Amino acid sequence: MNGDMDKVSADKVEDDDMGKQVIVGICAMAKKSESKSMIEILTRLDDFEQIKTTVFPEDTILKLPVELWPRCDCLISFHSKGFPLEKARAYAELTKPFIINNMDVQHELQDRRNVYSTLEREGIMLPRFAVLDRDSPDPKLHELIESEDHVEVNGVIFNKPFVEKPVCAENHNIYIYYPTSAGSGSQRLFRKIGSRSSVYSPETRVRKSGSFIYEDFMPTDGTDVKVYTVGPDYAHAEARKSPALDGKVERDPEGKEVRYPVILSGAEKLIARKVCLAFKQTVCGFDLLRANGKSYVCDVNGFSFVKNSSKYYDDCARILGNMILRELAPTLHIPWNASFQLDDPPIVPTTFGKMMELRCVVGVIRHGDRTPKQKMKMEVRHTKFFELFQKYGGTPTSNVKLKRPKQLQEMLDIARFLLSGGQNAENKDVEIEEKRRKLEQLKSVLEMYGYFAGINRKVQLKYQPKGRPRASSSDDDSPQEPSLVLILKWGGELTPAGRISAEELGKIFRFMYPGGQGLGLLRLHSTYRHDLKIYASDEGRVQMTAAAFAKGLLALEGELTPILVQMVKSAHTNGLLDNDSESSKFQRQGKQKLHDLMQQDKELTPEDMERINPCHAQSINVALQFIKNPHKLCERVLGLIHKLVQHIQTKCDDPMSKDAVLYHGENWDLMARRWAKLEKDFKTKGKFDISKVPDIYDCIKYDIQHNSHAIGFYKAEELFNCAKYLADVVIPQEYGLTQIDKLAIAQGICTPLLKKIQADLQSNIGEPEPADESVNRLNPRYSHGVSSPDRHVKTRLYFTSESHIHSLLNVIRFGGLANKKLDEQWSRAMEYLCVVNELNYLTQIVIMLYEDPTKDPSSEERFHVELHFSPGTTCCVHKTVPPGPGFRPTSLFSTAVISGQSPAIPCEDLKSFMLATPPNGSPTEKVRDETMLPSLETLHNALALKQLDSFLEHVVTTNYRPAALSSSTSSLQTASQGCNGSSGSEQNGHRSHARQTTLKMKQ
Repeated sequence: MNGDMDKVSADKVEDDDMGKQVIVGICAMAKKSESKSMIEILTRLDDFEQIKTTVFPEDTILKLPVELWPRCDCLISFHSKGFPLEKARAYAELTKPFIINNMDVQHELQDRRNVYSTLEREGIMLPRFAVLDRDSPDPKLHELIESEDHVEVNGVIFNKPFVEKPVCAENHNIYIYYPTSAGSGSQRLFRKIGSRSSVYSPETRVRKSGSFIYEDFMPTDGTDVKVYTVGPDYAHAEARKSPALDGKVERDPEGKEVRYPVILSGAEKLIARKVCLAFKQTVCGFDLLRANGKSYVCDVNGFSFVKNSSKYYDDCARILGNMILRELAPTLHIPWNASFQLDDPPIVPTTFGKMMELRCVVGVIRHGDRTPKQKMKMEVRHTKFFELFQKYGGTPTSNVKLKRPKQLQEMLDIARFLLSGGQNAENKDVEIEEKRRKLEQLKSVLEMYGYFAGINRKVQLKYQPKGRPRASSSDDDSPQEPSLVLILKWGGELTPAGRISAEELGKIFRFMYPGGQGLGLLRLHSTYRHDLKIYASDEGRVQMTAAAFAKGLLALEGELTPILVQMVKSAHTNGLLDNDSESSKFQRQGKQKLHDLMQQDKELTPEDMERINPCHAQSINVALQFIKNPHKLCERVLGLIHKLVQHIQTKCDDPMSKDAVLYHGENWDLMARRWAKLEKDFKTKGKFDISKVPDIYDCIKYDIQHNSHAIGFYKAEELFNCAKYLADVVIPQEYGLTQIDKLAIAQGICTPLLKKIQADLQSNIGEPEPADESVNRLNPRYSHGVSSPDRHVKTRLYFTSESHIHSLLNVIRFGGLANKKLDEQWSRAMEYLCVVNELNYLTQIVIMLYEDPTKDPSSEERFHVELHFSPGTTCCVHKTVPPGPGFRPTSLFSTAVISGQSPAIPCEDLKSFMLATPPNGSPTEKVRDETMLPSLETLHNALALKQLDSFLEHVVTTNYRPAALSSSTSSLQTASQGCNGSSGSEQNGHRSHARQTTLKMKQ
């Protein structure tokens, strides 16, 4: 005993020598205190120079009296099997440390009856239940009547399926009983043993000894949600396959149970807060069941950590460290400056130097790098195609779209059958032989990747009562009999490079939020203070980009599919991000005019350039000066394509190269067909089809980026440059030549999005929100201890395609947001946008709204708006981007437009990255170091919210009429002057700046 006393004295001397530190003691069984999760968190806690952690040895806990246990200022102690909880409570009573998890309540957590009683008392939803308490002397509490398909517990009937839980929380032998209609029997759950967590049993009778809770079985679609709190303002959630499903534990290659990220709703965050406070457990885990559109708590586990999440370890240690120091530093006279806290208002420095509260971030982002979009048409008459057409509801007036794996497999089976000569030899189909090449292409495309995903290929069948019209067929003389036009579309899907760059961009996007090193957003999001919604158009590449970005933004783990399902909202229901711009008469007219102007076989004169580029964009002027003679440059491009097709065919025929690995599952034959089709379609009847220029540019950019190692075409860069300069003219001008054309087309494409952005911004100044918009906000009734709980950061991210990006930027450039003659900053911004020659993958337009709560709500100074822009990724050939120095060294911003200073260094984090293994199993490929994302540029840093609101209202309500439809030039001149000179607020004149938007946009 004397030796033990000497040890305690020595410990005290050592502690005294440590200087001013808070001693945090961990009192738990070794299996818990020495677990990987605990070690990860304690290591991070020790990073606080004012904190020293000490783990109580298990022998000390079990064998020594509490008077001889180490002393500490703060105690983290929790029960597990074999732990002497009463002894630990006695130690706490003796030494009076600051307690992280209340130990009196830990005793109550051992009994599910107490847990359910507390949950009921706090108004937390539970499955309907009854307690069969055989421990009670009252016979009315243990009445059980059992029937074949139900039990009656103390007068309460539970139909099968129902759940039977032992009242002892340590007993994990939970049974689920099934009805006879489902085959009877029961599923027996238990603590995980190896790869199993439950087994099926033919036993249908309930247990006859012991006390149990009986409750309704909740239909959760086979998924349980595990929630982990660290204090009342932080909750991390993960989903796992329910152990009741099949009992097999899903494990990753490292042997860890597979869990998926879960975003809690506002109601669920309130549940987490209630559980944490009701049970007085700072660190607490509990189980949620999502069923019937509601969330139910079915178990509270007490002290428990997330496994294998560095982000959680960081958050947990930071929250605990700050909580401990906030409580003890003043009383122990330890110097400590509080860092950014979860309940602090999100105050950040704005670009013009003033500290304000971030209220809203709106981002519109183009999808990431994709494969070339491709299409093949063929006329078919074989009976098997007609049978498939009729099977899926095709009629003379109703077309059929085949996207599901089963449908595509049936189409592949037909192609294989016809190509194998399966048709009757006596009635050999001559047409099949004539179309063999296209049938082979159909077969090759459908066999790509070795599987069907539903978003990377589709087939359309259209009924033609008299065959295809002569003008659209180059095969024959259009016989007067019915046929089907088969349209095969493939490509246009997000590449591995696109997925990784979107995820990396998401990581960097965190830096716009308060809290250093980008971690502030992660902590903010896990509290009640962040309201995030992510929208995407219904295109697969756009949705997967959104999911990858979300994975990086929120440091999520696992595959993209569960993230996509749980986090990304499809916006196609109200036209928010999808559009039918090809049917716009304004755009069709503009494209035809551009097509005619770019057919000229002569040196372009200044007058020609004026007609092509009436808005005088510098990037287009540079391209036109390179082009000089459009017809001749197109001939040059066609000749280069011809040489490339021959080169690819040589590679395809060469035994040394025919097995070379091409990017993302493509083979030489498909690549050859891709380029041969462009060669064929680019020039017909002596005229060039200018609409094919974007496709040519896409293809050569894709092959230079991803296939240059295999192709080895020495003129690839020449073809790229020629196609690039043509594309620099054609792509932006397809969205209108004149300012009024651009505005008319933009208005037709993105009016729903503009209205939605207007509503997003207005909701921050007291406007009533739609019902489902408030679910992520903290109910003030539960806000004790949270600074200004009604204030939150709202993030709305809109992922879309090129048409919306061009349209939105045209609105910004020509809609009259500010007067460039009076606003020097806006003048520089317009000059900068004129230099940008391409809106590449992952182009971003970002609006940030700040608030100064000290200003009068009606004051122009109360709200402050910044407008930022990035032209997206740069290609490995054209690497130059407009200059811009960084004003926040650790962020992704640049003030090039504001200051007009020298070039910035692009984000090094994205300078190079590794691609995932393509589906065909080929090796990973490293993207060139030259591929990167440029910094965001600040177009304006001092816009008033009312100014922006008036501008948005103006551009969505003005009736823009393109020149081709105008009855006089005066209306065009007036509109153009409005676009070029006056601000939106000046144009609105009699509109009241104090107008509060009444838009009720679906969220």
